[in-house]
Amino acid sequence: MTNSNIPVTEDELHAFVDNELPTERRADVEAWLATHPDDAERVHSWRTMADELHARYDRVADEAVPKRLELERLARQPQRWVYGAVAATLVAFIAGGAAGWIGRGAAASPSSFQNFTLDALEAHRLYVVEVRHPVEVDASERTHMQQWLSKRVGYPIKAPELDGAGLKLVGGRLLPGPQAPAAFLMYESPTGERFTLYTSRAATPNTQMRYATRANDGALYWADRGVGYVLSGPDSNKDRLQQVARSVYDQTEKAGG
Repeated sequence: MTNSNIPVTEDELHAFVDNELPTERRADVEAWLATHPDDAERVHSWRTMADELHARYDRVADEAVPKRLELERLARQPQRWVYGAVAATLVAFIAGGAAGWIGRGAAASPSSFQNFTLDALEAHRLYVVEVRHPVEVDASERTHMQQWLSKRVGYPIKAPELDGAGLKLVGGRLLPGPQAPAAFLMYESPTGERFTLYTSRAATPNTQMRYATRANDGALYWADRGVGYVLSGPDSNKDRLQQVARSVYDQTEKAGG
């Protein structure tokens, strides 16, 4: 027996995409999507991403393991185990919220994209709700903060001026990154809307902007000259996120020369 009055959760949407939703609930989800275009768009983007990932990486399951890697133990495992590992990685990547991307240029590997962007989104979710201690160094010490972060991450950090986008710098902090220390800057609007910029050494030298979501947060990721950037903010307004990201990109590009 179904109950279409029960709101559909994000977990159910992911289960729907992965064909893991209980049969008795499937009709309710389909009805929900018919009247909730935003959720329908998200489901469509997840499915598109899944199809593209499978098209690009499923063939890895049929490739011989290179001898130079000397993975003898892995090579002895049944081929279906290898395929399962690849499939599990793809599912984890999609379920993690990588719903799509903006631009199609030189791309980082899925694991690199996932690790870097999800680290940034987790930091965003952790600190934007803080009232008393959202940052380590306040914006009133901007010069000191920039010098300190630059020294720790190993490249110049200059907090972008985002007044034109209606955002004021709150401050920053140092965080561990996937491969190297990361600088984390927070901005806030007069209404309390917060955006964060996470930057660290990237595994890929350059990428165009990509878009990812996790829960109610969105992120735009790109890399330039070996440095990765993730701008995170509310997922409710992608155009707003793009506007802020473009301002950040223009300023960091000029600073890099």
